[in-house]
Order: sequence, then C-alpha cells, then structure tokens
Amino acid sequence: MIVITLPLEGLYGFGDIKHFYNLAKLGWPYLDFWVEFPPVFLYISLLLYRLAGIREHTYGYLLVILLSLVQAVTIFVFIKLCELAHQEIEARWRIFMYTVMTVGLVYGWWYFDPLAVLFTLLGIYYILSGRDTLAGLAIAAGILVKFFPILIIPSVWLFTTRRRALKLTSIALGTALIVYLVLYILSPSYTIASLSSQFNKGSWETIWALIDGNFKTGNFGPLVERLNPIFANDLQGNPARLSPLFTLLLFLIVGAWIFFRTRLDGPIPLIAFIGLTWCIFLLWSPGWSPQWVLYLIPFILLTLDERDAVLMTIILILVNLLEWPVLLSRGYQWGLWLTVPLRTLVMLLLAWLWYQQIFGRRSLPVRSIDLQEASD
Repeated sequence: MIVITLPLEGLYGFGDIKHFYNLAKLGWPYLDFWVEFPPVFLYISLLLYRLAGIREHTYGYLLVILLSLVQAVTIFVFIKLCELAHQEIEARWRIFMYTVMTVGLVYGWWYFDPLAVLFTLLGIYYILSGRDTLAGLAIAAGILVKFFPILIIPSVWLFTTRRRALKLTSIALGTALIVYLVLYILSPSYTIASLSSQFNKGSWETIWALIDGNFKTGNFGPLVERLNPIFANDLQGNPARLSPLFTLLLFLIVGAWIFFRTRLDGPIPLIAFIGLTWCIFLLWSPGWSPQWVLYLIPFILLTLDERDAVLMTIILILVNLLEWPVLLSRGYQWGLWLTVPLRTLVMLLLAWLWYQQIFGRRSLPVRSIDLQEASD
C-alpha cells in the first residue's frame, strides 16, 4: 500500500535506489566496471533495468516491489524458525513484532540488504532442519549478495557433526568461490578491483571512524571512477590510526576463546551464537551502515526474552534512524558523536545477553531438535 501510493521521489527517500539504477546503466558488473558489492544483486538489478526498458521510474518501482516480496518470504521463514525454536504462544509476539518492523522500516526498500537477510535466515532454517545441501546453497547465495552470511559457518561446526559441517562449509564457500573464479577468468582486472575496494573504504560511522577523524558514510566517489580499476585502490577518508589487522587479532582471540568453550544443543543457542558472532564482527568492523540493523533484528527477536528483545530492537532502530537519515542527510556530522557510542553500547549489551544465553545463565525454554532425526 505504501509503494503504490508514493511518488518516485518519496520512494527514493534517502536510500540508494537511484544509485543502483545508475550502476545498472554502466553495463555488466565485474565485467564492464568494478563495484564494492558482491555480484548477485547487481545482476538482478541489471535484469530489472532491462525489464524496465531502461526507464528509471519503472526500474524504481520494480525494485521496491521485488524487495517487498523478498521481505514477505523472509517473514514466512521467520515464522518457520519460530516454530522450530518456540511454543506457539511464545512465538506469536515475536512474529508480530518482526512483521511490524519489516513492514514499517524504510531500510527494507532503500537498500538491497533484505535479500541477504532472507538467505541468512533460510540458511539457518535449513541447518536446523538438517538439510545441509540447501543450507550450503542458501549461505552461498547470501555471501554472493553480501559477505555477512559467511559468519554463520563457525556456528555450524559447534552445532552438528564434523562430517555435516564439512559438507555444508564446502558447498557454501565452494559455490561462492566458483562464481568469483568465473568472473575473474572473464575480467580479472575489474574482479580484483571489486574485491580490493572492500579494503579501501576506510572507516565510517563507527568508534574507529571517530578515532580516525572520518565523519562520512561508506560511499565511494563518482560513478565514472568505476570504469577505471585504479580508483578502487584509493583510500576513502583518513587512514586508520589503529590498524584493522591489529584489532582483528584481538577480536579473533576473543572469538576463539568463546568458540572453543561452546557446544550448541538447540535452536536458540545456535541463533544466539550467530548473533554473538555478528556482534563481535560488527564491533571490530571499521565501518557501519544503518541498514545493517536488518541483520540483527531477527536474531534479537528469535532469542531474547520479550522485554529485552523489544527494548533492544526499538533502541537499535531509533539510534540508526537518528543517524541516517535524520542527522547525516542534513549535514550534521557531529551527530556521530552521539549515535556511534550509543549503538556501540547497545551492541556490547547484546553480545553480553547472547553470551549469557549460550552458557545457560540467561536462557529461555526451547524446543530440542534431535540432530540425527534432522539429518535423516
């Protein structure tokens, strides 16, 4: 109802729809130009561009309708996960909250992250259902939309047998590598530039960005630069005062300490561990984009008790909306001194709540899943 009543300008809002349209005009991603995103969404975008007859307004509406359908399927997968993890009464308010947030949050059509969220939840559902091949393919698809779903893989090695974990990991990583290998064979320069651009964004909208003096978003320069692979190596913003490789080592030590002390024995501990892994990664990450809250919301609503889940979800959404679009879109970069520390504190609290759940100090009654039955 929102989509069909909004004019094109309202549909665009403060999102990246126009940017995606402009990228589609450049031609074949990874072959004709470099881009910082993995390839799957870009080729879907190119298909919509061709279906729209290169008309911008038609492309915009087609993209938003597609993302709305993706979110509808995501709600369905979320319901299935609730059925695996909770009794019916306990699941109702979680499903209601997730549906309301999915319908109402503009990040769901301003950006393409809902597609990666779908594959993330689908991968988790197939893991819990014992369908390893489908789980591996879902995670691979997610990696090829956004790299984040690769963070699911460590939890697999704690949740199931080594044989099943090896199969799932091989399918997920092998499929993604094959796609990148094909792109590299067809266009090595643009493929390398696309991958290397991820390491040249600098820092943005995080504690590390405040330390570095970077008060910017995670965008690159003009589109014309995408036609020259050399520009992918240009550092955006100030260089890091603390090397991300040094901080990565510290966070890996923390992650490894948790990993080797953990054994996951049910849906909620599994999802809580994935949420904790996500938190550790995002606390380390030099950058943050407000739409990434879409990845955390389902983990929060699937695992935490009602009070904590509702509180954490609403606070995260409000802090990120305050950051973008309220402050940054109006040029109030000083607002990052407010929103970034608040969000970091919330992430630390989330990590602590999930840590407590994993080690049984703060747990919900859960449905147990017989792994052998699921595998059969």
